[in-house]
Amino acid sequence: MSLYIRFIAHLDAVLDALETDGTLPAGLNRKPVTVEPPRDVTHGDLATNAAMVLAKPAGTNPRALAEKIVAGLEKLDEVEGASVAGPGFINLKLTDATWRAELAAIHAEAGDYGRSDAGQGVTVNVEYVSANPTGPMHMGHCRGAVVGDALATLLEYVGHKVIREYYINDAGGQVDVLARSAHVRYREALGEAVGDIPEGLYPGDYLVPVGQALAAEYGDKYVGAPEHEWLVPFRTKAVAAMMEMIRADLALLGIHHDIFSSEAELQAAGKPEAAEAWLRAHDLVYDGVLEAPKGELPDDWEPVELPLFRSTRFGDDQDRPIKKSNGAWTYFGADMAYHFQKAQNADQLIDIWGADHAGTVKRIQAAVAALTEGKARFDVKLIQMVRLLRDGEPVKMSKRAGNFVTLADVVREVGKDVVRFTMLTRKADAQMDFDFAKVVEASKDNPVFYVQYAHARISSLGRRAEEAEMDLPAPDLSRLGTEELGLVKLAAQFPRVVDGAASAREPHRIAFYLNDLASAFHSWWNMGNDNPQARVILADDPATTSARLFLSRGIGQIIRNGLALMGVAALTEMQ
Repeated sequence: MSLYIRFIAHLDAVLDALETDGTLPAGLNRKPVTVEPPRDVTHGDLATNAAMVLAKPAGTNPRALAEKIVAGLEKLDEVEGASVAGPGFINLKLTDATWRAELAAIHAEAGDYGRSDAGQGVTVNVEYVSANPTGPMHMGHCRGAVVGDALATLLEYVGHKVIREYYINDAGGQVDVLARSAHVRYREALGEAVGDIPEGLYPGDYLVPVGQALAAEYGDKYVGAPEHEWLVPFRTKAVAAMMEMIRADLALLGIHHDIFSSEAELQAAGKPEAAEAWLRAHDLVYDGVLEAPKGELPDDWEPVELPLFRSTRFGDDQDRPIKKSNGAWTYFGADMAYHFQKAQNADQLIDIWGADHAGTVKRIQAAVAALTEGKARFDVKLIQMVRLLRDGEPVKMSKRAGNFVTLADVVREVGKDVVRFTMLTRKADAQMDFDFAKVVEASKDNPVFYVQYAHARISSLGRRAEEAEMDLPAPDLSRLGTEELGLVKLAAQFPRVVDGAASAREPHRIAFYLNDLASAFHSWWNMGNDNPQARVILADDPATTSARLFLSRGIGQIIRNGLALMGVAALTEMQ
């Protein structure tokens, strides 16, 4: 049990006692009560808003209630002192022994320090990437892929069962365009001079091997054949080839999905019809005519009766059609059925979408609320664009891809770990610049380097101690002073940061925390530059050396745990 969870339990015990003696009424909502580090470290080690939150529903004065809570908390062996600040905030100062024990816990729990069962086995479906199967992955897909994968790992770490899912959009017009593009490359592979790729088709060289494979399989059978004869087999073969390429690109980032769901298979299985039937049975779909668009009517607009989903009941701006006038499913109708399918096997759903899909969030949230009768938590995380730069200038497009920079090229140039860490250094809904020079820069302004360098420095300490052949005693943690215990206090926040990041669905919080921890470690390390007695390894003081090595390894363990959640390796050496 982490220190913060333990003190929430201590606080609950004090509040229970106040209920028993009649100071507090029974049954008060304690969910808003928090235990966290104070904003000002001079105020102590922990702070709680318990009195501020509970005083009003209890019909008492916050400061008076705080004094009674403090009286209970002061009895704890781990508490050196407790005080009331302002109108009723409670600050706690913990004993040094408590922090030394927490450092020992970090070592004892190792890779499990920060792990919890907060998720209680609740199944969460995280759908991410879901790029159209029309070409290789590009950097527009990369950020969502990393955010989704890190979020899935984070949720598993706090006790959720996680399903990683990729939705293959293989039923729309874009895959017909892919088939036609592959047909051009097929003819090219058979020796035809095709010239420039026609406008509207995919021009990338990545379709050349697809055309060659089709030529090897079919010979010249479809060279002059009408489109209806070859469109379906070419589409099937091309989509399969693209998905193989996409899986390989994702593997470069260390990303693997549990499920690949096909939109074409979804529709062939009648899932949209099943969703429509369920909604009609619950009076959530009706046949009606959409209101005319505001302003001047487009020439092709006509008042046609369509099946409409009552999304306004769930906060949307207007009811939404699930079918087109020709009877085909709208994008929304198909997506609605897909989410209905996902909800059959998960308690919660998370979609990772590009920011260009922001306009459709309300309607799909309405659909999920309807289809799950409000039982499934559903979050949509919007991912902003990544702008690629080289020395501050936009990066030129890729000839192989046709019109974009491939993810594979970027990963091969700077490495998987740099790409993954960088994608998590900003909130997902904030735009990002990815400058090839800056992401590999060896400076404290580059968080990727700064965190990795901290871990490499810690690893070097162990090697240096071995080289010095020091006879080190068992760590005596009483040798650790105020500066060292300050590092422990920051390290002890890791479980709390993890739980907060998982609850908010924000994996970037891990990167932010690691940068703060690395900064604190580097500052402590640099004290030895001015004061030789502040160095970790002291040839004439094995006892202090042992304690400081123990502390350093504990910090290294936290960095490893955090990097693992991000899917990033912890380096032991850096050039």
